[in-house]
Amino acid sequence: MVHEPGVPLGPLPTTCRIFAPDMATHLVTGGCGFVGRNMVQRLFNNTADRILLIDDLSVGTHPDTWAPWKCDGVDRGITVYGDGRVLFLKADLRDVLRELNKDPEYLVKQYGLDVVRFKDIFHFAAIVGGRSKIDGDPMLVAQDLSIDAEIFLYVCRNKPQRFLYPSSSAAYPIDLQTESNTLQLKESDIDFKKMGEPDMTYGWSKLTGEFLAKIAASHYGVHVTCIRPFSGYGEDQDLSYPVPAIAARAAKKENPFEVWGTGKQGRDFVHIDDVLDLTLLAMDKISDGRAINIGMGKLTTFLELIEVFTGFAGYKPTIKPLLDKPVGVHSRYCDMTWVEENLGWKAKISIEEGMRRVYEAALKKI
Repeated sequence: MVHEPGVPLGPLPTTCRIFAPDMATHLVTGGCGFVGRNMVQRLFNNTADRILLIDDLSVGTHPDTWAPWKCDGVDRGITVYGDGRVLFLKADLRDVLRELNKDPEYLVKQYGLDVVRFKDIFHFAAIVGGRSKIDGDPMLVAQDLSIDAEIFLYVCRNKPQRFLYPSSSAAYPIDLQTESNTLQLKESDIDFKKMGEPDMTYGWSKLTGEFLAKIAASHYGVHVTCIRPFSGYGEDQDLSYPVPAIAARAAKKENPFEVWGTGKQGRDFVHIDDVLDLTLLAMDKISDGRAINIGMGKLTTFLELIEVFTGFAGYKPTIKPLLDKPVGVHSRYCDMTWVEENLGWKAKISIEEGMRRVYEAALKKI
């Protein structure tokens, strides 16, 4: 059932009240973004717990556009889905955290939400977008520092059972990702005692977050897991990212086919289902703030990506390079040895299978 966002549907059924003292609650910040909303759905399907998602919708989309559950109504500003198990609060996370840092019972008093301590916190809230935003407005992206400062203060004071801090492959030194010096990036390539330069303000903010994660674990006893996802993609990712954008253009049989830069730049594309699988496994196994790679360990160029999608579409276009567009580092892919040896994990979804899923989703939107 889709309703106009924020419009009450009348009193909530008794079974859907947001006051449920016996139910564990997870917090997903940035829960309406690509990774956040996929995690919300995974938690709903795989646990019996309640999920609170907070998002200001500056990047994410309202749950009415993607939630598979009917909307039960709105209670004191919180939109309720799935018989009371999914709760959406539209707010600037920083404002909520400032209030919680002053009064841990803020959610109880303001919203009637009976949560003082969260079970798990998944911190996906961040100001990020495609390459144009990272390069075009770096000071806007630097606001991630203020978001992370508030969340780390909160978790150190209130200690959820587990805390996930998603870093990024952008945290790796850019001099290891050039055309003449492309290395398969290992977790140990980031050394806080011997720093390399990360990718713009986004990379710097994520490095700072990783450092705070280590402090939260070692000084405050917080169970913290850090992940460094590479180029995650999936069927419901928005068109500001390259995989769905290229898939959509191939589905329409664009010709000539434009590509930013030469198209020889490469990335390590990993499907969102694999990202979530490894994230949850890592949270079970890692508590000291250690950061791990999440990727396929395989470099795929954008020209190869175009070839895959146009192959699905059954045509071979002329490639039109756009040399004036921002392209970021030349090549970025990861070494998954540590994860394979210590966590026993390998990605399950091949590039071929994952990209076909994205292409089929793009066809449905034409």
